[in-house]
Amino acid sequence: MRASGARVGDRIGPVAVALTRADLARYAQASGDRNPIHLDEQAANAVGLPGVIAHGMLTMGRAIQPVVEWAGGDPAAVERYAVRFARPVPVPAEGTADLAVAGEVVAVEAGTATVNLVVTLAGQKVLGKAQATVRLPQP
Repeated sequence: MRASGARVGDRIGPVAVALTRADLARYAQASGDRNPIHLDEQAANAVGLPGVIAHGMLTMGRAIQPVVEWAGGDPAAVERYAVRFARPVPVPAEGTADLAVAGEVVAVEAGTATVNLVVTLAGQKVLGKAQATVRLPQP
């Protein structure tokens, strides 16, 4: 389903979003956030984390991608996006951390849609109160 003709109750996904350690390294380089909890297992364990964890902003950015695609692929269509970080996202040394992202349109007005997102890892929410407002494509 696409955003044009969006109605309250329309659903997006669920979509699988994978994160790898290579993603974390690239994000650290691009963002300048080289906090070792995102890159080094021992540093993460030393502060009580279960292992290397994804950057919150990376998780947030990857989680909005299904909404961007639904809205026509233009990231600038996202007018507002807010989340609460509910849980860390541990990323294994080998393999992926697989997020499940699902959205539901909760309002449509004035050329925009408001979408609530549910973002989970292994069935547990990692982003809470995730909501985006996107500009709908014009027919």
